[in-house]
Amino acid sequence: MEDEFKMCLDPYKIRGDFPILSRKIYGKNLIYFDNAATTQKPRQVIDAICNYYREKNANIHRGVHMLSQEASELYEEAHYKVAKFINASQAEEIVFVKNTTEAINLVAYSWGIKNLERGDEVLTTLMEHHSNIVPWYLLTHVKGVKVKVAGIKNDGTLDMDDLKGLINEKTRLVTVVHTSNFLGTINNVKEICKVAHEAGALVLVDGAQSVPHMPVNVKEINCDFLVFSGHKMLGPTGIGVLYGKREILEETPPFMGGGDMISEVHYASGFSIKWNSLPWKFEAGTPNIAGGIGLSAAIEYLNRIGMENVRKHEREITNYTLRKIEDDLSKVKIYGPRKPSVRGGIISFNVEGVGPHETALMLDEHGIAVRSGFHCTQPLHECKQVNAREGSVRASFYIYNTKEEVDKFINVMKKIEGIT
Repeated sequence: MEDEFKMCLDPYKIRGDFPILSRKIYGKNLIYFDNAATTQKPRQVIDAICNYYREKNANIHRGVHMLSQEASELYEEAHYKVAKFINASQAEEIVFVKNTTEAINLVAYSWGIKNLERGDEVLTTLMEHHSNIVPWYLLTHVKGVKVKVAGIKNDGTLDMDDLKGLINEKTRLVTVVHTSNFLGTINNVKEICKVAHEAGALVLVDGAQSVPHMPVNVKEINCDFLVFSGHKMLGPTGIGVLYGKREILEETPPFMGGGDMISEVHYASGFSIKWNSLPWKFEAGTPNIAGGIGLSAAIEYLNRIGMENVRKHEREITNYTLRKIEDDLSKVKIYGPRKPSVRGGIISFNVEGVGPHETALMLDEHGIAVRSGFHCTQPLHECKQVNAREGSVRASFYIYNTKEEVDKFINVMKKIEGIT
């Protein structure tokens, strides 16, 4: 039965698992096209979190009583499921954090503080989320490192020649987004890792918009770090993942100090501390236990569907939407590449004569939820000369979106074009 389900992703069947999709907005059926910001949650994830609080609520790694043992087992099992999901070698390479942002900051302030020296270079790209810009900018003041930025081509793809030309003997880290949350561009991170490693640099891949939407294999990519968030892949907010190669994490000092990240603390014979084993060395204090359990349930749900099917469905919906926009709308400017193989389920656009926030509000009046603004990619908007004051509108898709929803979206967009 599971294999049969994997053969074809049925968004209509899937929608029945998402209670919020039955909600009315201003008397109209909710059409949720804001999945790049966060996805909706199936009842299986909601139930897993509720069942933990109802039946197994206890702190982990703190007690020998049954509730603590059960909670610990569920939380640790979640690490194993994440490791298998991205094909990591072992669960010890999976660190739970708050979100993608915290994961990047952990690398910057733990690995970066220890390993980067004045004059070292961190290479990033113009299409990065602010979360993959600001931590490295802060390190320029703390450590005196230099941040270089690779550009993009006119079609919205990464300029690989520019990136390769910027890598040199001073490059210590290349940190790059896998899928752009504004342009939808899917970068060839496997090639980037190969080029960076040949120069002796490590690679951090921001998988916030890729891990939820396509198969991601860290061994095949050969990245040194991968970061992503649970709430963008059917899981709850407040839980994210840092994957790191074990040999790198072993040599990296902890990001935060506190309980559970140590195995020994001594005063008697002089102050001394011994760190806990991986991954607990990086998970100080009481973690988001319910979040880890919810993420585990989300991964189970996605595994039943199959990530190949998730990618196939999003590609079909995205291509269908792009064709409808180009065929039926005359005042909409689309950003990002047109080639389906290098574009994720994200379409950012503007309507001639209508501001992005105004467009989003008019869509909302018809029950259609989209994003408007800079999407935390202000430098990229400026580079593409996109509405420097307000940004753009973004529609982003997931497993429960249908072509009928796209048709309704296009009909409302026709009305919006008509007001200009």
